[in-house]
Amino acid sequence: MEVSIGLQAVIIVIASFICQVLRRKPMNELLGEFNMRWLKELGLGSLIGSALMIVPALILWIFGWVHWEWNSAGVSTLLSTVLLFAGVAAAEELLFRGFVFQRLIAGLGQWPAQLILAAYFLLTHLNNPGMTGDVKVLASINIFIASLVFGLAFIRTKSLAMPLGLHFMANFIQGGVLGFGVSGTDQSGLLNPIFSDVPNWWTGGQFGLEASVFGLVCVATAWILFQRWNATKSS
Repeated sequence: MEVSIGLQAVIIVIASFICQVLRRKPMNELLGEFNMRWLKELGLGSLIGSALMIVPALILWIFGWVHWEWNSAGVSTLLSTVLLFAGVAAAEELLFRGFVFQRLIAGLGQWPAQLILAAYFLLTHLNNPGMTGDVKVLASINIFIASLVFGLAFIRTKSLAMPLGLHFMANFIQGGVLGFGVSGTDQSGLLNPIFSDVPNWWTGGQFGLEASVFGLVCVATAWILFQRWNATKSS
């Protein structure tokens, strides 16, 4: 029996709430204090997540390796696509950057927690469609670093707002707008990508931009920038 992503998100929320009740701690310890700063961090995360997909897509377009056609069917599925990726972001960020991650940070420190959860995040994607050959190598590295980026976003802000924005918009722009696969899962976006005859490791092929060289460069750049950013001083 397949459990929908929405139900997964609900189960993780309930489990997180029970854990916090048992610890006699509020949910905002996990999620961050909901205020204007939370909304600003959500917005900034959304902008960065969008850039992680728009920049490599533009590079591919400039080189003539991909172009797009309008996909009218994508309009009818837009709402369901938004809800799907919102559910994915909520479920995965609560699971990978929520209670377990934060308790690991408290017990082991930031880097052990980051590496453990990034490895687990990658493990949950290893059986995705298209995880073969060069695509598997690039996608694995990209997914692992992306988890580190999401984790750093939490560490720097002490809130899930920015990781949620990053995760949601990266998936939505990649699949819901540009029409690429998302971690190997086919998506019907507002646009339909047409690939030139170039190796998949340039474009990511049907797996998505996260299996492309340019996608990897962008997420690695984001990791470096988050490493250098001190949100406490900039807030």
